[in-house]
Amino acid sequence: MKFNLRRSKISTNTVNYEGAPAFVLTAPLELYAAVTTASLNDQYYADTNDRITRLRMLIAQNDPSFVAKLSLYAREQMHLRSVPLVLAVELAKQYNGNNLVGKLTAKLIRRADEITELLAYYELANERKELKKLNRLSKQLQKGLGDAFNRFDEYQFAKYDRETGVKLKDALFLVHPKAKNEAQQALFDKIAKDQLKVPYTWETELSLLGQQKFETDELKEAAIKAKWEELILSNKMGYMATLRNLRNILEADVSMEALNKVCEYLGNEKAVAGSRQLPFRFLSAYRELKNLRKGRKSKVLEALEKAVLISAANIAGFDKDTRVVIAADVSGSMQKAISAKSKVQFYDIGLMLAMLLQSRSNNVISGIFGDIWKVINVPRTNMLANVEEFHRREGEVGYSTNGYLVVKDLLDRNQIVDKIMIFTDMQLWNSNDTGESIAGLWKKYKSNAPQAKLYLFDLAGYGQSPLNLLQDDVYLIAGWSDKVFNVLYALEKGSDAVELINQIAL
Repeated sequence: MKFNLRRSKISTNTVNYEGAPAFVLTAPLELYAAVTTASLNDQYYADTNDRITRLRMLIAQNDPSFVAKLSLYAREQMHLRSVPLVLAVELAKQYNGNNLVGKLTAKLIRRADEITELLAYYELANERKELKKLNRLSKQLQKGLGDAFNRFDEYQFAKYDRETGVKLKDALFLVHPKAKNEAQQALFDKIAKDQLKVPYTWETELSLLGQQKFETDELKEAAIKAKWEELILSNKMGYMATLRNLRNILEADVSMEALNKVCEYLGNEKAVAGSRQLPFRFLSAYRELKNLRKGRKSKVLEALEKAVLISAANIAGFDKDTRVVIAADVSGSMQKAISAKSKVQFYDIGLMLAMLLQSRSNNVISGIFGDIWKVINVPRTNMLANVEEFHRREGEVGYSTNGYLVVKDLLDRNQIVDKIMIFTDMQLWNSNDTGESIAGLWKKYKSNAPQAKLYLFDLAGYGQSPLNLLQDDVYLIAGWSDKVFNVLYALEKGSDAVELINQIAL
């Protein structure tokens, strides 16, 4: 399964959501783009139900082995949690082959709450109306979940034993996992009897503190400060918890010793690598602090910039002296939050990935486009501050999707570059009615610069491309993680995203 299929294998007659000519993707490539950009929340051009329906259709069009490998790719490399579980359930519904789904399910479950999350989607996907909505569980899913049950200890089960629609006890009774020893059986009995020991976590510690009564506000503030310092200095908070609580930590006025430890942790190379944080998580933390009036805020912001710089250090795919144009789409459709609870928008993700890439190049032109294309020069360091600068200036270019102007500008100035990288939702068109298109202009540019390559970074996964991916060195890369650059590296080595995924062992 490669991008460069014969033209008879793919239909190219379609239009995008703006009514501009577009090209249909191959089935594997379309599923890859849909999965790696799936927040499963409403989007500008598609809502959640439409996306689930589309995923089901695309799964049916693809080889089951590829779907399973893509699910693992999304979980292990893109660090997505929900959509891989959706793929496993839908694959179980559509595929009645060997133990593929069982093996996949066992590998996908990395946290105890993912057992109940998978079953919650299974209940939803089967649309059962009777009282026992989870009966007749797929045998393959049952086997995979049974293997997963034997992977967790009491602390891990208790940490995620919550009052949700599908409880851990419900999952136990449905799956009937076979205990690997007497100790495991005793643990299963505790789950069945609701006797799991309440785990010690930073959340439970703060919750208990919040339930206490204090004589004065000053005493309460002192207790909260002491608790944060205890959690920090005793290494009881993980990387994500630390990242999400930076505002609380600063507002608690913790000691300089505790704050130094937080900053050292944020900028620790091993901690950053092990955290598996999506790049925009650092941006969210940065924004939480931006307007906070605390004297030591700058120290934490510097630590966040260091963390992002570390995350960009291993980006591969091009030589630092390669001549690169990086263009970020800031049109109206890109200004949609990636989920109902998030303040991060699609164009924030594009800007973030663009700045990561810029930090690795010595010869780069960067800018944003909407009605017009505007070059904005920023330093290679301080990537989070750069994103905020681009974000602040997005109104300067308008809100159309005139990506063709990026290539037109190079043609007009007779400037030769090696790579053009466009971060977009792929809904490019010409709002100026000049008759020019990015596809036509790219053909002209290739005659001037035959070695040039155009990379479309798909951030929305709507299933279309403004250019034909079968010719003229046009490539598609999809997703929100810095791991998308591994696909860039694969492309440089003569491979592609689908081939990279097919190399994953099940």
